[in-house]
Amino acid sequence: MTYFLPNTRAGDDGKAGRQQARASKAATLVARLQAMQKQISARNFAVLRLNGNGLPASRKLTCVLDNWGVDAEVMAHELTSAYGDEMLAHLDASLLPIMWNGTGEHQAAETSDFGRFTQRLAARILPYSGIALPVRLGAQGNGYVVFTGGYIDLSSEVIIDLHGRSCQIMTDLLAADERRMLPAEMLSDREIGCLQMAGDGYISEEIAEKMGLSVHTVNAYLGAATTKLDSVNRIQAIAKAIRLGYIS
Repeated sequence: MTYFLPNTRAGDDGKAGRQQARASKAATLVARLQAMQKQISARNFAVLRLNGNGLPASRKLTCVLDNWGVDAEVMAHELTSAYGDEMLAHLDASLLPIMWNGTGEHQAAETSDFGRFTQRLAARILPYSGIALPVRLGAQGNGYVVFTGGYIDLSSEVIIDLHGRSCQIMTDLLAADERRMLPAEMLSDREIGCLQMAGDGYISEEIAEKMGLSVHTVNAYLGAATTKLDSVNRIQAIAKAIRLGYIS
């Protein structure tokens, strides 16, 4: 599975250049993950992102980047079926790495001097062992960077190094997500104005009075901006608008 950002509108003169830039960015992320994989003699890597963060019933981990090849969907399904619920619960409670042992000969994951700082999952029927490094970046950008293989033996220094690099991988993926908005989804001047005032602490009634609009219209602008920013509420939309440079 290769991570690509959505295409821009057809006919955009800069489309080819942006596609090339996205492909280059994906290749760079893959190269960084492969270097981490090689460092610990793992066979594969996978990046799992948390979806449905604002709706508990719909929360799930989705594989967005891996080098599992033609069996990627099967392996991702096996992993999330075996440990998905536990990984979701762990992500809410802890940032300690988690490990599990696979089945068969030489299927083991060990920590030579870091055992009490990792959480071991109960054995499941998986053909590989693994370590999953949790990352939390706020309302979005949460998930795991996973490495799997036949036998994984890590020291504390290596785990700490991998965890820090995993956080940067997830940060870069989140930044790429935030830059992917299509031109049609860009915020209007009214939506930006309402968001700016909401970010300054004004409630809808005050925004309506200052902008000469009805409260219903203000709420409609704020709702539209929240949707365009792929946010679950007004507070998250304001935070994302600040990161994207729409408001200050």
